[in-house]
Amino acid sequence: MSQRNKKSKASITSTKTKNTVIRVNNRKRQQALVEEQLQLQDIEDSTPSPFSFSKDEIHKLRLALLEWYDNNHRNLPWRTFKNASNGDDEEEEEDEEVQRRAYGVWVSEVMLQQTRVQTVIAYYNRWMNKWPTIHHLAQASLEEVNEMWAGLGYYRRARFLFEGAKKIVAEGGRIPKTASMLLKIPGIGEYTAGAIASIAFNEAVPVVDGNVVRVIARLRAVSANPKDSATVKRFWKVAAQLVDPLRPGDLNQSLMELGATVCTPLNPSCSSCPASEFCKALSISKEDTSVAVTDYPVKGTKVKQRCDFSAVCVVELLGADTMSDEKQSTSKFILVKRPDEGLLAGLWEFPSASLDGETTSSTRREATNSFLKNVLRIDTRSKRTCNIVLREDVGEFVHIFSHIRLKLYVELLVLQLKGKVEDLLESHGNETTNWKFVDSNSLSSMGLTTSVRKVYNLVQKFKQKSFPSHVPAKKRSRTTRRNVV
Repeated sequence: MSQRNKKSKASITSTKTKNTVIRVNNRKRQQALVEEQLQLQDIEDSTPSPFSFSKDEIHKLRLALLEWYDNNHRNLPWRTFKNASNGDDEEEEEDEEVQRRAYGVWVSEVMLQQTRVQTVIAYYNRWMNKWPTIHHLAQASLEEVNEMWAGLGYYRRARFLFEGAKKIVAEGGRIPKTASMLLKIPGIGEYTAGAIASIAFNEAVPVVDGNVVRVIARLRAVSANPKDSATVKRFWKVAAQLVDPLRPGDLNQSLMELGATVCTPLNPSCSSCPASEFCKALSISKEDTSVAVTDYPVKGTKVKQRCDFSAVCVVELLGADTMSDEKQSTSKFILVKRPDEGLLAGLWEFPSASLDGETTSSTRREATNSFLKNVLRIDTRSKRTCNIVLREDVGEFVHIFSHIRLKLYVELLVLQLKGKVEDLLESHGNETTNWKFVDSNSLSSMGLTTSVRKVYNLVQKFKQKSFPSHVPAKKRSRTTRRNVV
């Protein structure tokens, strides 16, 4: 075949391919518009005023929001992904890239729940560098995941993300492309499913988070309690109205971005808002000076936090071979693993005993002694296995969880074992799965929860202040034995 015929055949093939793509896109556009009209008709029939938008408002709002988003959105790492390269494997490469995009969206959305964007960026980058695909994550251990997550809080999110990745890989390794299928994955709720499906797979489904609720509540001047279940359902319906059938992910992100950067809780920048002409809250505030845009959404009644109390004992163990200052670095700290269910499930912490309330130092030590004896077989009252070198209360602080106000009383307990530190570990046989020894270097570098890190820092400050490095170990023990119980 001549070179000219080859070029002519290639040109015809290319033209046919382009025409096919155009026809497919046109069919998709027509189908999307038909489905949208049916959806809008359903929403308008079922959603009472003042929630619903008119068709004209929807059209104008979409244009305004997308144009604003295109020009003003923040460049965040989970919003960028490379395009597939040209070639015979272009379609396969594109599918793999979409899968990576879906995984990135999933990770970012889980991290962003209850956490500020600026905090998440560094965590996201470290996570994606360590586990760039869902297959890499599925091969990790829960302990590795928790260590990478340390400091973000709400650790159940990390566990569900890990378990979801393992489930997907076990079932073929492909992240589902629809919100309805994504909901079947552990830990993925309606919001996360909508975000992944719309942003990564271009499915026309809504997302509703706190930012979206605030934007819609102000646009429609919704005075109903935003946490009421019936009101929440209406927010989802209105968000579904606004989803653009051709750019659903960008429209959803524009609403979230608007709420995060412009329509903020306390200081909204109404003058720079692309949706200000549609905002009923702004219109009302101009007519009635007693009403402010920030009056929407209505503030719900805060749930009163539960007050808990805990005695935390940082146990430092010195073996029989660590009597001199030169060998102090070989000391070990005990960490205990929390239960697999409940608050901070499966995470490591210093030995802790729950208290009934504000208590005296002696009562706290009794609780700690009981815990050490029953759980770790360390009897602080017996000199057959160990001597108490130092025991001091080093401070207290309050750590706030979403629903709990936890007050922690911290003490340092330094024990000199009669044998080697490892002997204590061996004496427990197979029962050591719930606790372990770590040295100070490992403790300083490992991923710990914020509260555990606070405890350790409190102990370190106490040591630096009370026992300068030039003070001999034997002298330290003599000056502190009066505090032993």
